[in-house]
Amino acid sequence: MTGSNKQLKVTLIKSLIGRLKNHQASVRGLGLRKIRQNVVVADTPENRGMINKASYMLKVEEI
Repeated sequence: MTGSNKQLKVTLIKSLIGRLKNHQASVRGLGLRKIRQNVVVADTPENRGMINKASYMLKVEEI
């Protein structure tokens, strides 16, 4: 089980153009808009699910 104080740094590394709509929505839901943009999100099951769905477009680092 993940702790509520853990955080993940997520970076968009590939374009959203031509991707499935639900994959685009997952990336946008994480707060990413531009390529090479970073966001820090809480390590929750909801965020992990969005990351797993679009993992081929993202780089994830634990903080």
